[in-house]
Amino acid sequence: MNPDSLFQLANTTALASWVVLLASPFASKLTDAISGYVIPLALSVVYTALILAFWSGAQGGFDTLDNVMLLFTSREVALAGWVHYLAFDLFVGAWEARTARRESIPFLLVVPCLVLTFLFGPIGLLAFHGLRAARAARRAVAAA
Repeated sequence: MNPDSLFQLANTTALASWVVLLASPFASKLTDAISGYVIPLALSVVYTALILAFWSGAQGGFDTLDNVMLLFTSREVALAGWVHYLAFDLFVGAWEARTARRESIPFLLVVPCLVLTFLFGPIGLLAFHGLRAARAARRAVAAA
């Protein structure tokens, strides 16, 4: 499969998994399985295959910003980096949904965190932790 086709397949699969994740209040076990494990692990397999196939021929490295940029001049390594984002962001989003369910956080409060995680990864994670901290503070004040 060529890099463009694999890019489209990975994107479509990840996007579909995010849509499934939005259904988590209605089908939590199915959502946990698909968006929390099956698809992130499948994307991890794709990532691993790309790294094994193309890493040794890539220029650059992790020691300077210029070398990191040089790594991504290879289409296949750039694709691996993108699949890395897709897998980890989806895994984090699924964790957020599971944690919110376990902590009885209303799902509508979690949706903006999921959107941010989908679009900007760490910002969504930060927002989710902020939401959890705000709810914990509110409980502490109510208990006092």
